[in-house]
Formats: sequence, C-alpha cells, structure tokens
Amino acid sequence: MELETKVLSRELQQRMYDNGLTIATAESCTGGRVAQAVIATPGASKYFKGGVICYSNDVKENLLGVSSEVLAEKSAVSEEVAIQMVKGACETLKADYAMAVTGYAGPVAGDNDGVPVGTIWLACGTKDKTITLKLNEDYGRDINLAIATNRSLRQMLNFIDAEKATTEE
Repeated sequence: MELETKVLSRELQQRMYDNGLTIATAESCTGGRVAQAVIATPGASKYFKGGVICYSNDVKENLLGVSSEVLAEKSAVSEEVAIQMVKGACETLKADYAMAVTGYAGPVAGDNDGVPVGTIWLACGTKDKTITLKLNEDYGRDINLAIATNRSLRQMLNFIDAEKATTEE
C-alpha cells in the first residue's frame, strides 16, 4: 500500500475516533480496495462496520437497495447509483458514514453503455446527505484504482470536516 493511502487511512481513523463515528464501504470497480485502505490502520474494528463488494447489479439492488430503474436508465456507472450505494451501505451496515465507488477501471468498459474507461463515480456521506465526484481520466487499471481509492478517502475526510465546521457555527 502506498504512503498516501496509509496517511489518509490514519487521518480517517482520527476523525472516526475523535467523533465516535462509524463508517462502511460499498465498492464495485475497486473491489474492496477502499475497505482495505480503511483497515490498514490498526484499531479499525472500533469504527469500520464492513463493506459490500457489489460488482454485479443484482448485488447493488439486493444488498444496497439500488433502484433497478436507475441502473437501467443511467447505468451502474452513474452519479445516481453511487449516491444510492452510499445510502444503502449506511442503512444495511448501520454506519454513520459510507463511501461508494462505481466505474470502469479498465482495460475495457463493461456494459457497452457508452461510458468510457476511466470513468469512476465516487460518493460519500450519510443516508441523508451525500456528495459525489466524477473521475474521468484513464491512466490504466492499476493507477485508476489507486486514484479512486485515495480520492475516495480524501473526499470522505473533506465531507466529515465540512460537517463538523457546519455544526460548530
């Protein structure tokens, strides 16, 4: 695991500990890499509830409650699906926060839905509030997955910090 990922994992741990929060993951193209990054820091069992690797649409639907209509209309690689994955992970795993990743890491795109390789949607938040980020550069599978993992962790940290700042005002 690269240094940046370890640093982000440690920062996330500190936010979770400091605030008594829990987190979960819902991952498609990253296949558990975000969860692996979260547990890289000893003590993760105190705040990491678990993760769902939802590589197939039926798992997205059946475990996370992603709408079949949205999957059919927008494809699995969409902002709407990423948001529903966060909400589903929070509810299914009873976590305060969740991070979700869905996309095409490469070397080829999946469903022939016109979405290019390198398109990856990240979402994080709570069951009530979610933010998203679209990655759309193709640097090759391994680099795409590393970028998605680190950006997901950074996005979650930024979300938690913004929420804390809002409650302190």
